[in-house]
Amino acid sequence: MKTVVIKKHENTRVPFLRGILIRSLLDAGLSFEDALDLATVVREELSDKPEVTTTSIHSNVCRLLEKRGHLEALEPYRLPIAGLAKIQVHSKSGTVSSFSRGRHERHLQASGMKAEKSENITAMIYDQLLASGTSKISTSQLGFLTYLCLQQEVSKKAAKRYLVWSEYQRSAQPLLLLICGTVGSGKSTLATEIAHVLDIVRIQSTDMLREVMRMMIPDRLLPVLHTSSFNAWQVLPIQDIENRDKDQLVADGYRSQADLLAIPCEAVLQRAIEECVPMILEGVHAHPDLLLRLPTGADTDAIAAHVTLAVLKPKELKSRLRGRGAEVPQRRAKRYLSKFESVWSLQSFLLSEADRCNVPIITNDEKEKTIHQCILQVVDVLGRHFDGTPNSIFGVVVDQLEEQAEQVPWNRLVPQLIN
Repeated sequence: MKTVVIKKHENTRVPFLRGILIRSLLDAGLSFEDALDLATVVREELSDKPEVTTTSIHSNVCRLLEKRGHLEALEPYRLPIAGLAKIQVHSKSGTVSSFSRGRHERHLQASGMKAEKSENITAMIYDQLLASGTSKISTSQLGFLTYLCLQQEVSKKAAKRYLVWSEYQRSAQPLLLLICGTVGSGKSTLATEIAHVLDIVRIQSTDMLREVMRMMIPDRLLPVLHTSSFNAWQVLPIQDIENRDKDQLVADGYRSQADLLAIPCEAVLQRAIEECVPMILEGVHAHPDLLLRLPTGADTDAIAAHVTLAVLKPKELKSRLRGRGAEVPQRRAKRYLSKFESVWSLQSFLLSEADRCNVPIITNDEKEKTIHQCILQVVDVLGRHFDGTPNSIFGVVVDQLEEQAEQVPWNRLVPQLIN
């Protein structure tokens, strides 16, 4: 249970953080060991209290200081309590910003860590920085400290993924993520969530590209462009359509439409490569073959990742299609449900294509789990391109600290790293 600290004069409620108390005690003149010990006692005394005021904490700390004989720190601590300590983060480019817990958590999530674990790790690091009296830290130092913390508190695999993501972010290589799937599989929702975590600002929907083409080319000239992807076969010039296999017809219709959409899809991907901007291309037409159209080898430094989403239970997919109609009436869920057999057939074809092209298939049963699996796939692809060491990535002398970290807790190395 988290104890909430009530600041009556500011009318705010914040969680109790041992690190902030330690910082106050350090400012009052206590040694780090004494401040840590006293703050730990205070935290234990508050463990069963849901709420506490700053005044009561202040009085309790003064009592403990007097009881333990730390009279030299008693008077300085009795002075008005300082506000929340801020830690300045200095980047290599020279910019300075306050330590952002949210930004640090997203960086951990982008390396493949679950949200709850990311929050805990960030809190531990922030708490320790405050406890050690840190007022400023470089991005390289913070990165290496996070790496050491992950090694000891999570796993070496998690620390390695963090290295991979950190090295990628320091590179100028654009990431292209393609998300494919049939209607109702959750592509748009997932793309938005993943873009937020990976800090990608450019998302392109293949449906939007199709709408642009429809405005440029009338129905009478190219009818296959003006139908749904699962119904495109109905306008193909096939004479003996009654004798054809229905699943094959759905696949042929989709391919005809996807071939047309491949041109604008290739254009937006090429533009992202030229501008070195990471991008997500999502939609039913984000077929694996699109990657074959892009330059490879020495012609580009772009990194492409691809996933195909699946909803493997017909009832679940129908439920999602009904939900689309309730939330956005313009999507006309009834039309999708009336053609559900074709929608299901198209999904089967897309999954077989993903299998043929060795594209990971991710079952979208639970949103948070699916987001995590997609990000893990991205980091796995990045791991084939980046394999740097902590020293090469963070640009600080870390060899000696790495050796010590095998025997010494990471938090004890903070003073050495900062200084």
